[in-house]
Amino acid sequence: MILTVLFAVVAAFSNAANVITQHAASISAPKRESGLRLVRYLFHQPLWLIGWIAAVGGFGFQALALHNGQLSVVQPVLVTELVFVLVLRWVWIRQDVARAAWVAGIVVCAALAVFLSVAEPSGGKPNPGATDWLASLLVFGGIIAAAVAAGTHGSPERRAAAFAVAGSLAWALMAVFLKTTTDRLTAGGLGELFMTWPLYALTVAAISATVLEQSALHVGPLSVSQPLLVIINPLASIFLSVWLFDERFTASPGRVVVAVFAFAVLAVGVVELSRAAPGDLTPTRPAHSGEGARR
Repeated sequence: MILTVLFAVVAAFSNAANVITQHAASISAPKRESGLRLVRYLFHQPLWLIGWIAAVGGFGFQALALHNGQLSVVQPVLVTELVFVLVLRWVWIRQDVARAAWVAGIVVCAALAVFLSVAEPSGGKPNPGATDWLASLLVFGGIIAAAVAAGTHGSPERRAAAFAVAGSLAWALMAVFLKTTTDRLTAGGLGELFMTWPLYALTVAAISATVLEQSALHVGPLSVSQPLLVIINPLASIFLSVWLFDERFTASPGRVVVAVFAFAVLAVGVVELSRAAPGDLTPTRPAHSGEGARR
């Protein structure tokens, strides 16, 4: 459990660095660019490519975490990405951060710790059945398609929310395929990995999730898309962990109530953190005075 959480925390930090750099690049793109054209435009932006380096690191550490632990542990821990984003805003972007945002960040971390300690995620099987795979893909694929359709029109807030829902569900599927792929890799080696379908499903899910997330970041405010991207992903992952991998939680009704309450507090903390965080990436503090003195 400790190693799983450690890898997941490092993955969350890498994802936070990715979000900050890629959002900065995305908001500079012309409004007419969308979907794959937006991705092609961003590939020419150095800041966006730096974000991809962080994304690769996050992907690798998430794979290590999923291989060593339960999906229902790793994906909720990735919620700390939002707290790391806040820290990076203060340290790197040099923005003033409201006290309410720091309090919300502390609430998020505390609620996550309570959820993991009382829910007691455990168990799991490495190979879901074909029927479960087919049913879950049909259900999630249908919801994603409906969300994408809803994101084609409406206000910027509505479009950002729709694409964020679709993107978060795609990321949850990506995590499922990533866990299965790492298990196949360790069981059969690299040669057998390329002969099985999870690797290719992982590729499709990762590309789809990237396009949908970038669309959410591009069409509307970060305060709308980021909470949905952060909260729906672990919720969907927990659902998939039970459905596909037969992971289990505590049998104590009292602990279940506390775990549900803790996750609800976590969700509220994420929303409040997003509202209290700075609205853009404009620095509000000057460079370190010591640097000017030396010059």
